[in-house]
This record gives sequence, structure tokens and C-alpha cells, in this order.
Amino acid sequence: MNAKNRVALVTGGALRIGAEISRELHRRGYTVLIHYRSSQTDATELVQTLNAKRADSAYCFQADLSSNEDIRLLADFAKSIAGGVDALVNNASSFYPTKIDQASEDDWNSLIDSNLKGPFFLTQSLVGTLKERKGNVINIVDIHSERPMLDHSIYCIAKAGVAMMTKTLAKDLAPNIRVNGVSPGAILWPDHEMNDDTKQSILNKIPLARVGESPDIAKTVAFLIEDSPYITGQIIAVDGGRNLTM
Repeated sequence: MNAKNRVALVTGGALRIGAEISRELHRRGYTVLIHYRSSQTDATELVQTLNAKRADSAYCFQADLSSNEDIRLLADFAKSIAGGVDALVNNASSFYPTKIDQASEDDWNSLIDSNLKGPFFLTQSLVGTLKERKGNVINIVDIHSERPMLDHSIYCIAKAGVAMMTKTLAKDLAPNIRVNGVSPGAILWPDHEMNDDTKQSILNKIPLARVGESPDIAKTVAFLIEDSPYITGQIIAVDGGRNLTM
């Protein structure tokens, strides 16, 4: 696929895995639209860095994906860049524990909205332009969409919904739009402090004996967009083999 004049929208594209996806697609020639919710400084700095490499090739836009109005505004802005969108990467996500005896309705809404509702309605808003351009939707899922993580019930429920959304939309939007997913395992250590014993316990469950890196996810996303014209409705686990031991 020739990426010249092609546009990719990456939600949560300013930090960590999202930022690496943005950089990878930009390296491949895409104009990149970086969505953020609260990371304005990081988004602005990344856009400036990318535009220094290729003028007018990166933009950022703030939106709360729990808001239908914000989703509409983000979709409208995305469609205004070079006339449409060729790839949508639904990466934005909230992640935190919700013990069953403490979980609240606010927790439910926050995790379901950011992980499932937002991606669904943003995809809906961009179906027209994606269809015109025979585009792609890539959903960032999670290996815990299949095997639950202790005390993260709402998050796991949301990601299970994303996995099914990937499959149902692949069927509903064929043949003009391909929809696939990437399921990260242990990619980077979390931002909060983690002791050495906990890290080693995680490594012991990974056949490749190491955590992954952001480029592992970004390159898989790029593969699904650019190099796999006969793949749709699939979810690729990028987890060092951890799903084999869960």
C-alpha cells in the first residue's frame, strides 16, 4: 500500500504505545492525527517533532471519548485532514482495578466508555470515509479479554466487548473496510512502582522471558494496515507467548 497522502487517526496517540503507533505510521508516510484527552503537552510536542521531519504531516485534537459530541467533533476534524481517513487505530483506554465489592457505576461508565463505547461510535462516525478509501480499523484489545485479570472485572468485560466488536464490525463492514485487533500482553512496565518479585513473577509466565516494547505493537498495527489485504476479523496476540501459560 502506498501511504502517500494517506491519513491515520490514532486515539490516545500521545503517550506510550499510542505514541509509538503514531511514530511508526508517520515513518511509513502517513499524515497522523493524534487524539488525546488530557495529555496536551505530550501531544503537542509529538506533533512538533513529526512536523519537523515532514511539514504539515501531524496534527492533534482533544476529545473526551465518553462524549458523543466530542466524538462527532473529532470525526469531523479527522475527515477535514486531506479529505478523509484511511486508518483508524482505537488505542485510547482507561485501565485500573475494580474490586467487586468496591466498584461503582462511575467506574463502570469510565471503563466501558473509554474502552468500548468511544471506539464503537468513533468508528461509526468514520465509516463513510473509511469505505470510500477502502480503509482499516485496528482495535487495541488485550490478552485479558479472554482470560480475566484478578480485580479488573469491568476492564476485562470492556476489552472482551472490544474483541467481539472487532469481529462483528469486520463482518458488517466488509468488503470495503477491514477490521482487525492487536492484543498486547506485558508491553512496558506500568507507570506505577512495581517491586522486583512482582516483575519476576510476570516474566516467569512469559515463554520469551521478557516484556515487550511499544514497537512490537506498532509494527503489528502497521502490518495489519499495510501488508495484510486478505486479513480481517482477526486479533493478533503480541505477548511473548504468555497466552500459552495463562
